[in-house]
Amino acid sequence: MADVDSSKKVYLFLHGRMDLNEKAMNALASNGFQKENVVMADPKQAGEVGDYMAMLWMPPNPDHVKIQQITAVEECEPEGMIGVWKGVSKDDLFEIKLE
Repeated sequence: MADVDSSKKVYLFLHGRMDLNEKAMNALASNGFQKENVVMADPKQAGEVGDYMAMLWMPPNPDHVKIQQITAVEECEPEGMIGVWKGVSKDDLFEIKLE
């Protein structure tokens, strides 16, 4: 596991798999993230530089959570389901297996 800043928000992308919410939350918590800092990603509100993104991957049948850190946020016109996250740049950090 990589070192994570547990004080930062984690934006969770379930890609419609609400049935995996609890599994994803437990996986994040067991890898150093604080459950109270996990927020469901909203297409109308992006995170801030330094925050994390946790994405169930690969849809439609994910087997892990991809952890990324936001490196830049640019204002943009929202687009489809991605919304304002289209303007977010991020770096891949690590993956967590869903068990």
